[in-house]
Amino acid sequence: MADARHCALAGALITAHHHGEAIAFSELGLPDELVAALERGGIERAFPIQAATIENALAGRDVLGKARTGSGKTLAFGLPALARLSQTGRPAPHKPRAIVLVPTRELAMQVNDALEPYAHALHVTLRLIAGGLSMSKQIASLERGVHLVVATPGRLADLMRRGHADLSECSLVVLDEADHMADMGFMPEITEIMGQVPAGGQRLLFSATLDGEVDRITRLYMNDPVLHDVTGGVDEGPSTMTHLVFNTPPNAKYQIATRIAAREGRTIVFVRTKLGCDRIAEQMRQAGVGAVALHGDKTQNERNAAITGFRAGTIPVLVATDVAARGIHVESVDLVLQMDPPADHKDYTHRAGRTARAGKAGLVVTLVLPHQRKQVDALLERAGVDALFRKLGGEDAASLATVDSLTGAQAPSGIPVPEPRGPRSTRPGAGRGRPERTHRPSRGPSDGARRDAPRRDALRDDRGAGRVREDVARRERELADRERQLELRERQLVERETTVRAPRASTTDRSASTKPAWKKPTRATESREDAKPAWKKPTRATESREDAKPAWRKPTRSEGARDASDKPRTGDRDKPRSAAAGGPKAKKPPKVSGRSGKPRPKKKR
Repeated sequence: MADARHCALAGALITAHHHGEAIAFSELGLPDELVAALERGGIERAFPIQAATIENALAGRDVLGKARTGSGKTLAFGLPALARLSQTGRPAPHKPRAIVLVPTRELAMQVNDALEPYAHALHVTLRLIAGGLSMSKQIASLERGVHLVVATPGRLADLMRRGHADLSECSLVVLDEADHMADMGFMPEITEIMGQVPAGGQRLLFSATLDGEVDRITRLYMNDPVLHDVTGGVDEGPSTMTHLVFNTPPNAKYQIATRIAAREGRTIVFVRTKLGCDRIAEQMRQAGVGAVALHGDKTQNERNAAITGFRAGTIPVLVATDVAARGIHVESVDLVLQMDPPADHKDYTHRAGRTARAGKAGLVVTLVLPHQRKQVDALLERAGVDALFRKLGGEDAASLATVDSLTGAQAPSGIPVPEPRGPRSTRPGAGRGRPERTHRPSRGPSDGARRDAPRRDALRDDRGAGRVREDVARRERELADRERQLELRERQLVERETTVRAPRASTTDRSASTKPAWKKPTRATESREDAKPAWKKPTRATESREDAKPAWRKPTRSEGARDASDKPRTGDRDKPRSAAAGGPKAKKPPKVSGRSGKPRPKKKR
């Protein structure tokens, strides 16, 4: 290792700066399988943060790495973690051996993709656990057992509360972008997770700043950590990053921003609000600049498509908010444009970290309105940035020439362009919550892969045909079962209909021997005379009136008339016929009074 400067910090911290030539990975004590996988990907020498931290991490020490975004921190903690996990046995279900906590799911995806080929080389299982992705698949992977989990704090804490994740056997915890997680409000989840990890394990923390909540995490959960500060190293510094501040009038702010975004290369534009993000992206597209908005209200697929297209170069301009952009780790971002100044110096550092990555040159441009000048001056002073200030008069020729000469800006085409879309991935499973993997090291020689390609294609075709045949056979079996069920149902309906329509047997056809002795006859089984009990008196419906007339009943007038008409008569011609016999109606005798016997006088009407 090159010369190192050690000094005591808080009694336990050691600061080391490395100078000179980069160190090869083969000199850092990594397993041969990892070194071979790195060489296959074209990576042979370590960045300063990697050279400084890998040896201490392999030795089991707690490490504090102070480095800006894009300095190679992923391999700095990932390679020693995988090397140590390869020496452990098979993990138990639901009990990961190590966890890596990152602030956003985009960053979690990129860390997982960056470490996967090296985990495969050491036969170490690696799983991604983040919000916005399928929880059932994440639970299934934990049930099978996993060595290393790359997770966001919110989703991991949720799985712990549900009982799907148990950290009782976790011996290694990595906190990447710790200051970002603290700023995003993840401190309660981090405290909950760290409280479930057994004491005495290894802790690796990487951050651009080590104050505030990060300092509290260090004091609570780290044991005698070693600090490696490479913020002044050759990977990122004033020599590779240029800071410009344009004092711009309000009426020319959007026109100048669009002119800068129309330059060649990748550009990230930062704004404060989601509404402003969508509006500025639309205005740039109307001016002829291919810009896409990225903020928290976008769906996961839209965010993945935007980042994938920006990384591939099909989307030249990304208009983003602070929170959404914290997961963007794209190489070769030439310029960061801050249309709205950041809230504090930490946000300025995070925004500027999108460019000048891995020692490459980058430009950070901030547009400041006249009333924001004092605020930005104080912000830059706290951030320790020496910026170049220029005052613009508007859209005059002199101001535009200054902008073009310092930033490479150019006039947009003025022809509206549609919203760019990310390239469609050919990888199976792409577009379902994970971006396409690019710039990843190969797992083996490409010649052998090309030789085996026709064989794999033929095997894939055979498997596809076999699945089609199995599907057709399964459908035929289901149809046959359905037909049998319908046939059985039809027979049951026919039998039921036959039973309902069959004539009922009469009571006269039944033999006396079949009728129980105790059962009384009813109207439906026999005649009324047979069913009439001895004690029941005859009624008009069962017999004639003469038979049913009791002896004590007097004959009525009609009955008497009928009796008289049936008797032989003599001298009927001489006597007047009665009304019953069909003669003229006889006059009624007058009514008499009850006392005097005299006829009652008629009432006058």
